[in-house]
Amino acid sequence: MKEIRKKSTLYYIHDPMCSWCWGFRPCWLTICKNLRDKINIQYVLGGLAPDTDQEMPEEKQLTIRQTWEQIQQSIPGTEFNFNFWIECKPRRSTYPACRAIIAANNQNPFAGEKMLLAIQTAYYIQAKNPSDNQTLIELAEQIKLDTEQFSTDLISDETQLKLNKQLELRRKLQVYNFPSLVLETERQTVLLDLDYNNPLFILNQINEIIDQDNQ
Repeated sequence: MKEIRKKSTLYYIHDPMCSWCWGFRPCWLTICKNLRDKINIQYVLGGLAPDTDQEMPEEKQLTIRQTWEQIQQSIPGTEFNFNFWIECKPRRSTYPACRAIIAANNQNPFAGEKMLLAIQTAYYIQAKNPSDNQTLIELAEQIKLDTEQFSTDLISDETQLKLNKQLELRRKLQVYNFPSLVLETERQTVLLDLDYNNPLFILNQINEIIDQDNQ
């Protein structure tokens, strides 16, 4: 891997309840491992679906279940627990899970990544509903956060303001699909093409862009 200037930033625009982000996780972890200490990596919450108390319509539930099946076919090894659709009352609401990432980061700069994995595992493997604040509080306890502080931060105006800033950054980067990767160098900002099964394809793009900047 070529040396990359510290001023370059790789933005990972995602949502903790985005099923394609779950499928992309192994590829993303490999990318991070290869770029560690060579580039700034910044997570950006995309905000897939705003707050709602309404149960998800049956048609939308069917669409998402079919998406899970498609992901399993496209990205071998991706696990989903389809009991979620039987045991939970799904809502089209991912903002609570996004706020949970922020609330976790308030306690520890590395806690957001732990909360992200906890949310994805609860949702896709354990058939729990991360749209519910109580589920998120239980996950905070699971990853050993101060649950009293987390519960307060989860619903605070300050946390919502922080989420709004991330949503604004996502719009500034002109990203409307999750996951997305945007590389920002001193000379250009580029939306990268993704291959969910081949991290080298993405790493090669980054190298090529850096090479262009160095010419």
